Amino acid sequence: MKIDPISALEITYSSRLLVAALLGMAVGLERSLAGKHAGMRTYAMVSLGSALFVALGTLASYELSIFSGINPLAIAGSVVVGIGFIGSGLAAFKGDHIEVTTASGIWVVAAVGMTAGFGLYILAVAGTVVSLLIFSVFSRLERVMRIRYGTEVK
Repeated sequence: MKIDPISALEITYSSRLLVAALLGMAVGLERSLAGKHAGMRTYAMVSLGSALFVALGTLASYELSIFSGINPLAIAGSVVVGIGFIGSGLAAFKGDHIEVTTASGIWVVAAVGMTAGFGLYILAVAGTVVSLLIFSVFSRLERVMRIRYGTEVK
């Protein structure tokens, strides 16, 4: 079975999403262990969203390169800024700190929606799956790591 060149690129970029999320998680783990409020999930989601927006821009430009004067990155850039603004409004105070994981999740979902909108379905599904892993698995892992090495009491 022959794979469409776009699909092959989506598969390649999908692996990059996982790497980005894992690297973001590593930085977030350090922040979490240092007692900072934004931890593994927040950093992983921001890293994932960034990778997804880059992949989206690159692949959409490739796909639409036959049309002169069309710049899908201008639209994508506007959405990134707009969702960032909305996300900052969604960041809710929780006690004495700001909860930003939900805002970062909204930002990633915007990237997923844009990716699907450009017809890059494999990449959109990969972004969604990695997001769900971050929200579900990383939450438990972060709590275990905080109890063992960091700031949380059993």
